[in-house]
Amino acid sequence: MSSKYNQWYHPYKPAKEFNKKVAYFSMEFGIDQALKIYSGGLGFLAGSHMRSAFELKQNQIGIGMLWKYGYYDQNRNDDQTLKVDFLEKHYDFLEDSGLEVKIKLHDNDSVKVRAMVLKPEIFGTVPIYLLTTDVEGNDHLSRTITNHLYDSNQTTRVSQSIVLGVGGAKIVEALGGADVYHLNEGHALPAFYYLRDQGVKKNQMVFTTHTPEKAGNEEREARHLNRCGFFGRTLSNEELEKEMVNGGMINYTVSALRMAKKSNAVSKLHAKVSQNMWKNYNGISKIIPITNAQNQKFWQDVKLKNAATKKNVKTFTKRKKELKKELFEEVYRQTGKQFDPNILTVVWARRFAAYKRADLLLFDSDRFEKLISNSKYPIQIIWAGKPYPFDYGAIDNFNYLINYSKPRPNITVLTGYEIELSKKLKKGSDIWLNTPRITREASGTSGMTAAMNGSVNVSTNDGWIPEFVKDGKNCFVFSEVDHNLPTWEQDKLDSESLYNILENKVLPLYYNSPNSWKEIVFNSIDDVLPEFGSKRMATQYYKELY
Repeated sequence: MSSKYNQWYHPYKPAKEFNKKVAYFSMEFGIDQALKIYSGGLGFLAGSHMRSAFELKQNQIGIGMLWKYGYYDQNRNDDQTLKVDFLEKHYDFLEDSGLEVKIKLHDNDSVKVRAMVLKPEIFGTVPIYLLTTDVEGNDHLSRTITNHLYDSNQTTRVSQSIVLGVGGAKIVEALGGADVYHLNEGHALPAFYYLRDQGVKKNQMVFTTHTPEKAGNEEREARHLNRCGFFGRTLSNEELEKEMVNGGMINYTVSALRMAKKSNAVSKLHAKVSQNMWKNYNGISKIIPITNAQNQKFWQDVKLKNAATKKNVKTFTKRKKELKKELFEEVYRQTGKQFDPNILTVVWARRFAAYKRADLLLFDSDRFEKLISNSKYPIQIIWAGKPYPFDYGAIDNFNYLINYSKPRPNITVLTGYEIELSKKLKKGSDIWLNTPRITREASGTSGMTAAMNGSVNVSTNDGWIPEFVKDGKNCFVFSEVDHNLPTWEQDKLDSESLYNILENKVLPLYYNSPNSWKEIVFNSIDDVLPEFGSKRMATQYYKELY
């Protein structure tokens, strides 16, 4: 084991403007298909950030978790419905950093946490230290803490936060400490408590809040967390009371907002939503917008990029058709359906959360049937995405779409939604459909990488879209509905918007005016970059947050 990974290390001399030492904590990193330690958007975002930090020569490292079984492998039962598999992963490209620390968990005060390192030369990221408790000498229970990303056992979830937070902070100390500690979402909150006790100042701690969803802003009973070792030591009743909100609870987001010198939301709209969400809690830091972004080099097809730069319609069309064929090979392999690269193809692909409304297209089944059986303007539709493995409502929705699509030749559902399939879907689609209820999507970065590959966004005006939108020129946006209406009313109005956009705008334009369609495609690529590329984002973090 070369000793350079025992110290703060980069294969380059950090650029002067990015010289501050930053440790970036995240529960998941979506770096590459080969490293399955992510579930979705949060991981894709963190992965793009670490790639751009490397490209910009920033003095940053990542601190994450080495999940033995990853999130889950998405396969099919014998009737094609969703099957959740947990398969052990092995990565011989990770190296033992030689760093091991001890933390207190519950009654055990010597749980070992070891850091494996993902070196910069493997995938072109800054060094990322991945923590595991699956270490010789730990008892069986301790060894299983780092088995599953977002474990369904709530006590295990708390332990995971302590491993990432306290274990991660101790690993950073062993590397010589950082100037800035950045928590990407509240999962690693114990880091702030531990660091505060070590004399790390408030102006060294920053925080990114990612979601307006209640489930994404964890809240747990304070005394239980204290017993678990969440605060790095046992707090007295007086100390604990200072941290409590909502009648004896610790809200991870509120605590992080209070302890950070400055925090950020992940789009301009999300900053307003966040400021409003947390305004009744005293002592919280200022929340500024730093809109999420994605790494162009990793996500954008080079041939599409070159053709779009030269506005070469012929080359672009040829390449797009090739990419559609690649996607349709996957459709054929999984479902036996033969899709046609000449037909307009719509993709809905992301995490299967209720507010994202995967089934909005089916709200009015008569109108949907008319849409998919229109021979003048044919359409193909693909769904993909991962429900949380124990969210039975979301799984039921996923299976409903599978069963609905089975007898219909031009609609289908794909499984195995990870980085590789995500790339294929973005490169091979004509329309990227995004249907969250307004104010519920903090950012929604999948539409950015789709736009980079000439897939036009059809979306509600939520997340990053208000910063990008030129309706009818670079994307198509639903008429805005009042987000205070009952959800049924919102869904009814939004589904009408969606049918109208597809029937009256998208399909006629695609088939009757291919040149006008290409103009929208090219505008979309021009407008998404560099503004929504992660070099802008990684630079903005240094300038405005660190």
